[in-house]
Amino acid sequence: MPLSPADLTAVRARRPEAIAEAAACRERRPLLGATGRLMIVAADHPARGALGVGGRPLAMADRADLLRRLCTALGRPGVDGVLATADVLEDLLLLGALDGKVAMGSMNRGGLAGAAFEMDDRFTGYRAEDLDRHRLDAGKLLLRIDPEDAGSLDTLESAARAVDAMAARRLPVFVEPFLCRREQGRLRTDLSAEGVTRSIAIASGLGGTSAYTWLKLPVTHDPDDMAEVLRTSTLPVVLLGGDVGNDQDAAYERWRKALRLPTVQGLVVGRSLLYPAEGSVERAVDTAVGLL
Repeated sequence: MPLSPADLTAVRARRPEAIAEAAACRERRPLLGATGRLMIVAADHPARGALGVGGRPLAMADRADLLRRLCTALGRPGVDGVLATADVLEDLLLLGALDGKVAMGSMNRGGLAGAAFEMDDRFTGYRAEDLDRHRLDAGKLLLRIDPEDAGSLDTLESAARAVDAMAARRLPVFVEPFLCRREQGRLRTDLSAEGVTRSIAIASGLGGTSAYTWLKLPVTHDPDDMAEVLRTSTLPVVLLGGDVGNDQDAAYERWRKALRLPTVQGLVVGRSLLYPAEGSVERAVDTAVGLL
């Protein structure tokens, strides 16, 4: 990381146009490389106010530390790219860390973690036109649906229009669907086989075309259910990591089983690789890449 955080701030203050210049000059690559598999590191959590990792509630709040970890991960063999919001991707652009990598922009971050309006996932991040203008490679949107919350219809409609806007620009969009419900004021995601199956069916039908739609899916509570669950759609799938807790090995085994299924094309994993419970970032990333 040749530039320090102070250097990045100086560039932002004195030459903000340097970001657009770096985006225009970035060396791009196809979404899928020679292996036909995809390994993406996710770092879009801070924009939702989700800064905690394990027992550290503000682990991701140190931007210099986060950027060091991201640059380390992006430098490992087999890592294809990164998913993040504009502020993080632009830091990485200025650092020159995105050349030859897949740069995926996170689109809706309005449903802040723990907020009363957490289900109101407005598109406060990248728009399709932003991704296109900055020559980014894909977008990602979160689609959380609570059958008891009438506001979920607005979320569905805005997600569908985002799918349309991405398809019009021939940009892949990764849709991350969940059925959710409130329990004692807290939002819970349904990771049962039936819940994930229903979420896949809903997400697959969004918009006027699904030609550029991918699915970003969790592994069900029982990983043996995934083969049946993934029969719901022919759309390409990447698995999300989520919070794996302290049992990293068990998470790796769940991913390993699901990665054998025919529609699964890769992994998008964030905190468990950037802030592993045990070992280094290098070791965690290399282990995940080995699963592919």
